[in-house]
Amino acid sequence: MKIGSRKFDTANECYIMGILNVTPDSFSDGGKFNNIDSALSHAEAMISEGADIIDVGGESTRPGFVRISDDEEISRIVPVIEALKSRFDVPVSIDTYKYKVASAAAEAGADLINDIYGLKYDNGEMADLIAKTGLPCCLMHNRNDMDYDSFMDDLISDMRVSVDIAKKAGITDDSIILDPGVGFAKSLENNLEAIDRLDMLKNELGYPVLLGTSRKSVIGLTLDLPSDQRVEGTLATTVVGVMRGAAFVRVHDVRENFRAVKMTQAIMRGYKRG
Repeated sequence: MKIGSRKFDTANECYIMGILNVTPDSFSDGGKFNNIDSALSHAEAMISEGADIIDVGGESTRPGFVRISDDEEISRIVPVIEALKSRFDVPVSIDTYKYKVASAAAEAGADLINDIYGLKYDNGEMADLIAKTGLPCCLMHNRNDMDYDSFMDDLISDMRVSVDIAKKAGITDDSIILDPGVGFAKSLENNLEAIDRLDMLKNELGYPVLLGTSRKSVIGLTLDLPSDQRVEGTLATTVVGVMRGAAFVRVHDVRENFRAVKMTQAIMRGYKRG
């Protein structure tokens, strides 16, 4: 898979997507990086620690979040994307479900569109935009309820709908990444199952999978810890993700997760080479 100018071996490697929230209210880092200087400094640190992609978000999607206008979101993300692209040789993704925001991000130089509604938020405009730009996309599982009959079967069925929307719009197979949507429309048990059975999603649908668990409530509820004390829990999910075939992990704490990925891959590969 090609993202920006870089090729990603999604069949054999696991890459780090570093989170850059330029928001005042994200659940774990809101207000820390919502100006150009702090955003660039944090991005530089993440790149030095092993980030392969920088994921820029201009609207918090934490539980109970308040939607902001397209114009406000655009005003937050465009200067940051332009600055990132001018200063660093790293692919940049935009975390948005709004096609107007995605369009502005693409014009600013974004290399990937990360849609938490899996192309289902609008009436096809996002899918058409992605097809028109030719950018790769990450399609996340999301829904309006938690009324599952068979959780993983229903999740995969929901994801098939997202893939169908993508393909009908003209988005190519080699441009699609899937995300099981940990933390979105799922109970604690659902989230734990989504992590543990990540390989089922990958094998059933045949696309690279991204796992995003960093500092999320699944960790907080399991360990009874606040968001700023969930690094170790995140690392455990990253290790499981690598073992289950994740091609990407989306994280706040890049250095620690980079090391966890590298060590896990060494264990998985080392004895086989021997």
